[in-house]
Amino acid sequence: MNFDDTPEEAALRRRARGWIDANAPHALRDELLNAPLFSLELKSVEPIVAAKAWQKQKQAAGWACAHWPAAYGGRDATLLQRVIWDQEEGVYGKLSQPFSIGVGMAAPTLMAYATEAQKRDLLPKIASGEQVWCQLFSEPVAGSDLAGLATRATPDGDGWRVNGQKVWTSWAHHADWGLLLARTDAKVPKHKGLTMFFIDMRQPGVEVRPIRQMNDKRVFNEVYFTDAWVPDHQRLAAVGAGWQASLTTLMNERLSASGVPTGFEQLFALCCALDGPDGRPVDDPAVRAKLATWAVTASGLKYTLCRALTSLSRGETPGPESSVGKLAAASTLQSVTHYALDLLGEHGQLGSAAPEHGGGWFQAMTMRSPALRIEAGSDEILRNIIAERVLGLPGEPRVDKDVPYEAIPKRGR
Repeated sequence: MNFDDTPEEAALRRRARGWIDANAPHALRDELLNAPLFSLELKSVEPIVAAKAWQKQKQAAGWACAHWPAAYGGRDATLLQRVIWDQEEGVYGKLSQPFSIGVGMAAPTLMAYATEAQKRDLLPKIASGEQVWCQLFSEPVAGSDLAGLATRATPDGDGWRVNGQKVWTSWAHHADWGLLLARTDAKVPKHKGLTMFFIDMRQPGVEVRPIRQMNDKRVFNEVYFTDAWVPDHQRLAAVGAGWQASLTTLMNERLSASGVPTGFEQLFALCCALDGPDGRPVDDPAVRAKLATWAVTASGLKYTLCRALTSLSRGETPGPESSVGKLAAASTLQSVTHYALDLLGEHGQLGSAAPEHGGGWFQAMTMRSPALRIEAGSDEILRNIIAERVLGLPGEPRVDKDVPYEAIPKRGR
């Protein structure tokens, strides 16, 4: 791969940079710079209001979801052109977090399975930020065994009645719509009895309860369904084909998650800035050895992601190799932040540390990073995917593989 811009790409980069300089909400820049990852926090303005305003402004100018077909709210740009935009958007990209599920996971699934009329109706509203989407997959008892989910959808007239519970649902407290995976047949093996729908999150029978995380943020939620009704025309793929549809969502989710930062750049800056009685950490050979290891990891992740994006630009579907990026990045971020707190000593115990001590970024990410090793596929699930689908190793024994779901022993259900 050649990572240098072509003349056309360089021109696009200049146009993007010029538009951002002229239109970005510069008054929010400092707040966005200091905001922790994966949590949109602003004190000067309501975060969701600022996020929707920026997304709508980008869409009107043709920058939001530019790689989508024009009929669906894009402008037929290439994926690499979108990457150029993401690079130039920089810190203002944090304002797009509430739309990450809709743009990165729901939209590719809708493009693959929705009707043409649904695509033309829903996708432009996702691109413009008019609608926020969430992903209703994880459940309290099923854990990482997604196919073991218990939420039921039973036929009711020309639709379905949904009952059950989902958990760890990001942005559900702002969501207008959700991608729902539910069990429609308990008499067949668990992977074969699932069906996917998209459901109105504002309707009766849908209750969202925010979860307070250990870092005091509220991005995750519990969602309860009590006789919530979804019309059959909001079903994606055939009845019983929900597992296949969900793989489209999951592969795109893991591609998005593979862009998780490792924290290396922040740690390197800290090691150069700290100056104690024994000098700067970066001058210590032992510290430099650790930095070198993490630098190699960060570089490898960067180019692995570039390979995945190159494949996408050729029209290929994200594959299981995307799991490598998320697996490595999440564990690296956790190790890096723990090491940073060790270097900071007593200053590492302060959540609102001074700028020269990282400004509290490492403390915030230390408390957020454990979730990264669970969401979008736990470490164990991703290792199995890599082993079986990338390396071709024998699969783990699965005693419930061909057993009807209703015959599988279930604890707590």
